[in-house]
Amino acid sequence: MLREIDLKAGTWLRYDPCWLPAEEATALLAALLAETAFEERPVVTSEAVILQPRRVGWAGELPYHYSGQTLPPRGVGPVLAALWPRIEEAVGARFNHAVLNRYRDGRDHMGLHADNEPELGREPVIAALSLGATREFRLELKHRRAIKRTLRLPHGSLLVMGGACQHKWRHAVPRAPVEVGERLNVTFRWLHGPPGWRAPGARTEAPPPGEQTEEP
Repeated sequence: MLREIDLKAGTWLRYDPCWLPAEEATALLAALLAETAFEERPVVTSEAVILQPRRVGWAGELPYHYSGQTLPPRGVGPVLAALWPRIEEAVGARFNHAVLNRYRDGRDHMGLHADNEPELGREPVIAALSLGATREFRLELKHRRAIKRTLRLPHGSLLVMGGACQHKWRHAVPRAPVEVGERLNVTFRWLHGPPGWRAPGARTEAPPPGEQTEEP
């Protein structure tokens, strides 16, 4: 069952460390790895253009733009298609895009960033299913970096970010010892439109540097 973690000021997480039984999670991990076409793609950071320190797959009818790259539309495979409505039912939200980040060992990681692209809307709900090795998930308040929260995301866990989370916090999956095993993080989100979409009346100025771009 998802339990809520209140981060204050209209920001919350919901978390279930045992959303999937271990045996089912292991079978799902193998099936998704076999089904998904993963790529190592370049991203734009505040300092340079680098290859993502992990591999990425995705699915959805709309393109998704982040960190200087665009994921073009891609069909949904049967394994992911069967998982999709189960995630929506558990979270109580609809999704139309999935990103699958494959961490091959502890060297693969995700830098501090926020999923605050305009096409996600003002308070996006993002669900993340973790499969494989347990990794640390770190949150840092954007304008008060001394305020941090850390969760460990084990095999079969489900994490949901909501409220103002993407606008007040940044999150990361830091490096770990190289012998840490493989992990797959399957994230679901709702895109309101193509890259650059904005809600009527939304501000059009660019966000402060670093808010949308992943840091290494």
